[in-house]
Amino acid sequence: MDILLIILGSVCIIVGILGCFLPIIPGPPVSFVGLLLLEFTEKSPFDSDTLWMWGLIAAGVTALDYVVPVYGTKKFGGTKRGVWGSTIGLIVGLFFGPLGIILGPFIGAFLGEMSTGKATNKEALRAAFGAFVGFLVGVILKLIVSGWMAWIFFQNVFF
Repeated sequence: MDILLIILGSVCIIVGILGCFLPIIPGPPVSFVGLLLLEFTEKSPFDSDTLWMWGLIAAGVTALDYVVPVYGTKKFGGTKRGVWGSTIGLIVGLFFGPLGIILGPFIGAFLGEMSTGKATNKEALRAAFGAFVGFLVGVILKLIVSGWMAWIFFQNVFF
């Protein structure tokens, strides 16, 4: 049974890391499921406080991932249309691979700002840059948390 749980946990950890880049998959919570699966094996290294801490961190980073791009867009002068454009651009960008995932929020925020009719190219580019920075900050935060969970998982499995 331990082998099956470790395999399933490994899959969750890998999918969790991929979820850091793919907005459809909640990366840190999926990685946390990998840690929970490890808890049910003989290699269980955690106490309940540690698991609660990782669960709260995963939930917190996931919540921040929705807030940071909006904050970045607004901080750089974006409007609601820029925020919506960034979100739609991110979803559409999924169909164009890694480059689409990176450029989608930027292009979406730019087009969203331009659709207001009030923004100049400079203002729209500034808001788009804010959306891009927010997206990158969210990805980096998720990657740090999921990467740390992966390191803990594989360290306990193999060492």
